[in-house]
Amino acid sequence: MGRLFGTDGVRGLANRDVTVELALDLSVAAARVLSEVGEFSGHRPRAVIGRDTRASGEFLSSAVAAGLASAGVDVADAGVLPTPGVAYVVRATDADLGVVLSASHNPMPDNGIKFFARGGTKLPDALEDRIEARLGEEWSRPIGEQVGRIRRFPAATDKYTEHLVASVGNGAPPLEGLRIVVDCAHGAASVVGPAVLRQAGADVSVIGAEPSGLNINVERGSTHIDALQAAVVAEGADLGVAFDGDADRCLAVDARGRLVDGDQIMGILAIGLAERGLLKSNTLVTTVMSNLGLWLAMEEAGITTVRTQVGDRYVLEEMLSGGYSLGGEQSGHVLMLDHGTTGDGVQTALHLAARMAATSRTLADLASGIPKLPQVLINVPDVDKDRVGDAAVTGAVAEVERELGSTGRVLLRASGTEPLIRVMVEASDEAHAQSAADTLAGVVRDRLSL
Repeated sequence: MGRLFGTDGVRGLANRDVTVELALDLSVAAARVLSEVGEFSGHRPRAVIGRDTRASGEFLSSAVAAGLASAGVDVADAGVLPTPGVAYVVRATDADLGVVLSASHNPMPDNGIKFFARGGTKLPDALEDRIEARLGEEWSRPIGEQVGRIRRFPAATDKYTEHLVASVGNGAPPLEGLRIVVDCAHGAASVVGPAVLRQAGADVSVIGAEPSGLNINVERGSTHIDALQAAVVAEGADLGVAFDGDADRCLAVDARGRLVDGDQIMGILAIGLAERGLLKSNTLVTTVMSNLGLWLAMEEAGITTVRTQVGDRYVLEEMLSGGYSLGGEQSGHVLMLDHGTTGDGVQTALHLAARMAATSRTLADLASGIPKLPQVLINVPDVDKDRVGDAAVTGAVAEVERELGSTGRVLLRASGTEPLIRVMVEASDEAHAQSAADTLAGVVRDRLSL
């Protein structure tokens, strides 16, 4: 059996893989481990819980709250709130622990459980491993007044909204004059996302903000960008922004409906911060999945790039160890550590729009400075992702790399959350990239099928 925790918490099919029993047991184990390492020393522990709009989040969040309270932790239930909102509120209220019930961009039937430590940062792998090791153990339960209490925390949404608006400065509304279409994926940002951009002065229209509990990420949001592209063009908007289900990522669309991905967003923000002397160590942190075009653009701008393995948790670890302020992923996870502790889609949209307003430049103009080499990504499902190092697969990769030479690159990566392998190829032209990716995907499928 593989590791329970993936790159972004525990995920799976809700009520089959991610069950009430697992949520309860994980919460108890997390409380016990954090207590043992001294996180709760000298005070009564407190936790903040938030979730996205999935129907399964309703009973899973109740199970998490019950588990924590049974372990002596007081629980503030924030209800529906973006993942970065939970992280912020944990830090702002000096809570000892945060828990998010979400499967982010995954389909509605999935769900997940993610923990935040005090300060709003994700738990390190070592602590997650200790939590997993304690599942199902007998333990001494608190009784009487030592048990935790559970309270609703509706003020969490207002705290988070105020924090985001303040992050772009005071005075005149920074987005005044901009027309923005916002796609909320019927998810956790359905209220907060539009509210923040409106309070910052933008003229906002909204799609994908009618969550039913069953429609999160369905034909809306960052995984279905075509709906936003059509809306931006139809409304004559200056830009569009799309969040995923838990709003920790953001993709954008320019006035002509063309996608502006996470790499381009990071590049735009990095150049803006560098011009103002606010990009710490003049460095941008990306993952190995970022496009070569971003790295070349940063080099031309005099900005250093540092590269990590895939996963925003690893970007964050590098940023913290190096003292950097900006990093993220091509998928739209952007971390701005001067304002938060995790990827934040609403914050990203806010600062991207503020850059447009401050420069009086269109999004297309800003994005043109971050070129993209043709990149093809193929997800090969239903394969044994633990055998990505198979000799035939690595041999095929080496052959393609020889063909590409210095004009491209290959990356194979096992998904941290799904039973699939991602095949990525960059080349000087689209046809070459597609052909090479198709070849490698075929080898992976033939060799590693379950």
